[in-house]
Amino acid sequence: MIVDAHPRIGDSWRHRYGSLTLFTPRQFSTLPGAPVAGNREQYPNRDEFAGYLEDYATRLRLPVRPSTRVTRLMQVDGGVLAETEKGETIKASDAIIATGGFQRPVVPAGLADGFGSKVLQLTPESYLNPTDLPERDVLVVGDGASGRDIALECQRFRSTVLCCGKRRKLFPERLLGKSIWWWLKIVGVLEAPADSWLGRKVRTADAFPDRGKDNTDLMRAGVRLVPRLVSASGTGARFLDGGAADVRTVVWAIGYRDETAWVDIPSALAADGSFSHMRGISPVEGLYYVGRPWQRNRALALVMGVGPDAQVIVGEIRHRHSWDGSARP
Repeated sequence: MIVDAHPRIGDSWRHRYGSLTLFTPRQFSTLPGAPVAGNREQYPNRDEFAGYLEDYATRLRLPVRPSTRVTRLMQVDGGVLAETEKGETIKASDAIIATGGFQRPVVPAGLADGFGSKVLQLTPESYLNPTDLPERDVLVVGDGASGRDIALECQRFRSTVLCCGKRRKLFPERLLGKSIWWWLKIVGVLEAPADSWLGRKVRTADAFPDRGKDNTDLMRAGVRLVPRLVSASGTGARFLDGGAADVRTVVWAIGYRDETAWVDIPSALAADGSFSHMRGISPVEGLYYVGRPWQRNRALALVMGVGPDAQVIVGEIRHRHSWDGSARP
């Protein structure tokens, strides 16, 4: 059984900002056995990929229960017990948490509290469209893929400031006529173990394709690039270099943290409150993960890594129960 909090399969994508696209091309954004329709070299957009997930589940007749939000997961004799928002309980021998690594947007309370009531504060989850924003300047804090997307499209309607942190490493979209993802896959970068020398280098760099959004492209479009935000007061923002901006909208795009409070199993969590696991296997018997960032390698947090990741975890469950796959457990 697959339970999902949203009423419709793919809604976790449909509820993101309208211009969102995956940053892997269609040929590298597929689940096992089903290519994404369209030009394999181009990038599926938000609604296209949401529809792809819905069609995939329908075609395979996956046992999905929508509008079922799990509010508590407990360990019980013989497995795990989930409680839902509606007061239902679901008992199972095993549970796989596949909520991904982008659950709760990070908003730094100290800085956010400095802005006054005249400033609209959003995240990549609540930001939808630049034309919905108040007049006057927009400040986007965080220059990752989402931050750059949002800053570039906001600049077409509002003067936009992009607050950057450490020097960002971007790689070219294409190399010798091939998608950079093709090269990364061919040379084994995406499958490099997280604890290997190459895996550690890739993780530290945290690079992504520029796709026409490197610093030069952004400045050419009129986006003002500034260093780290250090203080806020009213509508004023002040930066590390002493510069300032007067803004009416702030979009916090500095990352995400796990939502773990619903897992009521102390041994399932690390000291910092994050999920504790080794390559997707929890220290709690019967508890597993799929799609965690760097669960085993870089690919596993991308769509292309879902199939191989699931195969490993299902293999672990079969081994634990001595299932040989000949009969449905």
